[in-house]
Amino acid sequence: ALILGSAILHAGWNYLGKTRTPTASFFTLANLAGFVLLSPLLLRHADKVCAWPEQMWWWLLATGFCQAVYCTALAGAYRSGDMSVAYPLARSSPILVVMATTLLLGRGDQLSLWCAGGAVFIVAGCFLIPMHRFTDLRLTNYLNTSCLFALLAAVGTAGYSIIDDEALRLLRGLADWDATLMERAMLYACLQALSATLWLLIWVLPRSSGRLAMGRVLKTDRWVAIGTGAAIYTTYCMVLVAMAFAQNISYIVAFRQISIPIGVGLGVALLNESLAPPKISGVLILLVGLTMVALG
Repeated sequence: ALILGSAILHAGWNYLGKTRTPTASFFTLANLAGFVLLSPLLLRHADKVCAWPEQMWWWLLATGFCQAVYCTALAGAYRSGDMSVAYPLARSSPILVVMATTLLLGRGDQLSLWCAGGAVFIVAGCFLIPMHRFTDLRLTNYLNTSCLFALLAAVGTAGYSIIDDEALRLLRGLADWDATLMERAMLYACLQALSATLWLLIWVLPRSSGRLAMGRVLKTDRWVAIGTGAAIYTTYCMVLVAMAFAQNISYIVAFRQISIPIGVGLGVALLNESLAPPKISGVLILLVGLTMVALG
């Protein structure tokens, strides 16, 4: 239920961002809004947060960097291509990275064959979605700016998913703390939002184009960016809480792909993007994969 709710919100804020031709500056304000939204909880638990292990702060620095990469790359993908193409690629590719990391960490016994097979179906479906015709299925069709940015966004997603899983295992294990599971997840998300904001500012402010874009966002799209930030971190907190109930992070990353058919539907219905036969087939194959993950 948590993942399904987060998937609907995730597709929604991606649609909202796409309609505004997003930039790194747009997502800087969105992440800052997420931090401000969650900051009252930080004030309440400030003494305990200051006593977190040093390793937690390194995790937060790393996850913020990955989130900044994801936001910047996603903005580039949406500026240069269709949401119904970029969104599935950015969402599906992390599954294989996360599963490979799971195996390298010696947790392969936590994955069922149904889950692994479902992940393969999901990725296969997503590689069909960008095609206009079945005969177009060749590598050169993915060598464009939008797809490359989408794959970079996927690397960022895989990075912060793996880091967050490890960090939250540590955070949930802290004793002598009356914070609930939800509060711990929200506190982590709050500090991740701050970390991502700082990394994005390092990218945006030194460049004149970044400063100009920030000015435009503050002038014309500030409320949209703030709303996007609220949706991003509401979604993210739901995912962080869900991690406590999953046997392995791969299940979370895989089942979150239920947002892909929602995102494709929004792109087709509201942005007038094409609905070619390979796109329909890709979504259906993806849904088969999601069912396998759920059953696994």
